[in-house]
Amino acid sequence: QVQVAESGGGLVQPGGSLRLSCGVSGIIFSLYTMGWYRQAPGKQRELVAATGRGGNEIYVESVKGRFTISRDNAKNTVFLQMNFLKPEDTAVYYCNTYPSGWGRADDYWGQGTQVTVSS
Repeated sequence: QVQVAESGGGLVQPGGSLRLSCGVSGIIFSLYTMGWYRQAPGKQRELVAATGRGGNEIYVESVKGRFTISRDNAKNTVFLQMNFLKPEDTAVYYCNTYPSGWGRADDYWGQGTQVTVSS
């Protein structure tokens, strides 16, 4: 059974930084591409960034140059360093495999961590 624990969110002013963490259990973490997703009020959940088994990375255009995804396979943890935050980054952030589903069409999502960017 997959379990995740996302943390690191909070309230930050525009231009500020946050570092999100997501600990994962129940899968062979190192075998999967891991992603960070976000869902803003009234919008669909979207992929923000993903990191593959070999460390390759992809980002949605709106966060390129500001966000950095990384992973620690020894600790089954994926990180998202967010710099130069903007109000439009406000959302609940989740981690999951990429594509989502934990490799087995599992609809489980953690509770996420709230990021609010506001002055």
